[in-house]
Amino acid sequence: GAPAAVAATSSASGVGVESPMVGTFYSAPKPGAPAFVKVGDVVGEGQVLCIIEAMKLMNEIESEVAGTVVEVLANNSDPVQFGQVLFRIEPA
Repeated sequence: GAPAAVAATSSASGVGVESPMVGTFYSAPKPGAPAFVKVGDVVGEGQVLCIIEAMKLMNEIESEVAGTVVEVLANNSDPVQFGQVLFRIEPA
């Protein structure tokens, strides 16, 4: 089963980027392409972090903060839930 506790979206390990929908997580724009971001990357506000496919629509998920990616918490083609933390970003 899934853990019952939901981590706060902001913590010592950075700001959590949550999935805005239920869908399938894609770390890259297309199969075989490099991931949008990886741990250690510096991202800007509004930068695309991943795609979530929901009902055949590809939704680009953008960072709300500028900073460094400290964790990537979903794997390519994983099913994700609404509110699931996908990334942690340490604000710049």
